[in-house]
Amino acid sequence: MTARPEQLIAPPVARLIEEFAKLPGIGPKTASRLTFFLLRAEPKQAQALAQAILDVKEQVGYCRRCFNITVGELCPICLDPSRDQTKVCVVEEPLDVLAIERTGAYRGLYHVLHGHIAPLEGIYREDLKIDELLTRIRSEPIQEVILATNPNTEGEATAFLLLRDLAPLGVRVTRLARGLPTGGDLEWADPETLGSAFEGRREL
Repeated sequence: MTARPEQLIAPPVARLIEEFAKLPGIGPKTASRLTFFLLRAEPKQAQALAQAILDVKEQVGYCRRCFNITVGELCPICLDPSRDQTKVCVVEEPLDVLAIERTGAYRGLYHVLHGHIAPLEGIYREDLKIDELLTRIRSEPIQEVILATNPNTEGEATAFLLLRDLAPLGVRVTRLARGLPTGGDLEWADPETLGSAFEGRREL
């Protein structure tokens, strides 16, 4: 009886391929290539990768103020006294903070929602850091909230919900300009386009 191809792979190798394939953007073929690359690599290279993954899980958490990633209680941006304390930019994910920081166009604070409204995916208002944002606005000298959710259906729905919740608080609410492509993600926008979107943000 002829063995199936998957039966020819040693269980530890098959298990690593399976784990790689669970990562976003990694299909079965890429997972296999990564696995066999590590098999050929020097042991110290594989050990360095494994240690880096463990360090991230053990040492990195979320800023208790803005929910960006950090290794301490507060992230470097929240700890920087030179940042404009009257502005807070609301983004969906920590990667969006990095994208905006690369533009050099913004020197205020951030608030990371950790997602967007998507009922079909089981993501609702209570799953996001919206109440924490409202608490910050009530307790900090914030005068402007910049909504920088992604310019797609989920991002627009999230921005609409935020506008509704922010309206009674009396703060200025703006939205990034439409220089960003509809349906895209902030993390993929080039710095020039994202910088222009900041300069052209509009009142809501």
